[in-house]
Amino acid sequence: MPSSRRRRMAAETPPVREPAPAKLNLYLHVTGRRDDGYHLLDSLVVFADTGDRIEVRAADDLTLEYAGPFAGSLPAPADNLVMRAAAELAALFGVDAGAHITLFKSLPVASGIGGGSADAAAALRALIRLWQIPPDDGRVSTLALSLGADVPVCLMTRPALMRGIGEDLTLLGAFPELPLVLVNPGVGVSTPQVFKARTGDFSAPADWPAATATAGDVLAALATTANDLEAPARELVPVIGDVIARLETQPGIRLARMSGSGATCFGIFETADAASAAAEAVCRAEPDWWVHAGATFGA
Repeated sequence: MPSSRRRRMAAETPPVREPAPAKLNLYLHVTGRRDDGYHLLDSLVVFADTGDRIEVRAADDLTLEYAGPFAGSLPAPADNLVMRAAAELAALFGVDAGAHITLFKSLPVASGIGGGSADAAAALRALIRLWQIPPDDGRVSTLALSLGADVPVCLMTRPALMRGIGEDLTLLGAFPELPLVLVNPGVGVSTPQVFKARTGDFSAPADWPAATATAGDVLAALATTANDLEAPARELVPVIGDVIARLETQPGIRLARMSGSGATCFGIFETADAASAAAEAVCRAEPDWWVHAGATFGA
């Protein structure tokens, strides 16, 4: 297509916006390790009402820019997973158009809540719409898994049981909204280092119940689970223990746990008011920590 016509089309095409919500591992069991070194996981993944945002506009070339409070913590655009996702999607489907991508970074970087994976997944969703790629084409899910274990579940952005290396996903039916507080102490954690520091036997997969329609159902089931990466992460970054202890002292707390490989931790509370009050208390005590009060997405 001539570049002049492409520029006219770009000017006429409205931008496509996609949220990249924070991913939470309400539990995470490491169940084994494959011969190729990939760990096998069993995890309940949900999404929170906060996150990053992707905006894409038609353009001649493929470019990425950053905005938002944590933009300065990101790598060079050429090294961002969003650019890899965009380039590989275009190559896979023979797209000769470009796109200007803006990543609005609101989540802390390397924080265990799927920011990079959620950003890449949101970019895929946005570009699929911009470039008019069939969203149910099986090659999209294959590409998502090649980008990272969390990208397939972030692509769906629905409560799910995630097993294997991230490819075995079971969407949950009825699932409640859970009032929660997210806290990050401002320390990045290396996922490979956490896995390397993990010791002991592998865990069995959780026996997750078929019905989890209420918060009580979810909390009762979570009581039989854990995050197997929490102990090694706390050894590497002791302040994670301080975050969990701070959450556990708040009125109305039902469960405090680390998400993913850390360092972000979450507290599930009895009510939204209790979550808001807890977030305010944590902010007063630790003004340098990143804190968000909100809820998970229901199903």
